[in-house]
Amino acid sequence: MAGKGVSSVAKAVAEYQYPWREKLGKYKDELAKGVWGYWELGAWKPLSISARHRARIRKEVLLAGEDWPYDPERKEMKTRRKGHKCDRISAEKRANTAKLMEKMPQMLLDYKKRRWQKKMKEEDKGKL
Repeated sequence: MAGKGVSSVAKAVAEYQYPWREKLGKYKDELAKGVWGYWELGAWKPLSISARHRARIRKEVLLAGEDWPYDPERKEMKTRRKGHKCDRISAEKRANTAKLMEKMPQMLLDYKKRRWQKKMKEEDKGKL
């Protein structure tokens, strides 16, 4: 008698081992429509399965080692860090100033050359 009871319990456990397969088959079309709902004929329709039940089925599937294809694609993470705008702008200004300071000797020479050429032109006009 004890052997029959153990085998019947084992059989029941084996049959009920993957209850999510039945649920997944039942709600497959509904899960494929989206995570939160879908637009149909210009009206928003929420899913017929609640988010709690959807999450429970998802958890059971993932714990069983199966793949869950119904999650939406994740967005790319932002690389820009949060902070005060004035801090970002002042850092950009400092970097720009450093670049300009590297160019400064050439800029001064160009300025002196332009000024000298202007002076020469004025002297030429005065002589004529």
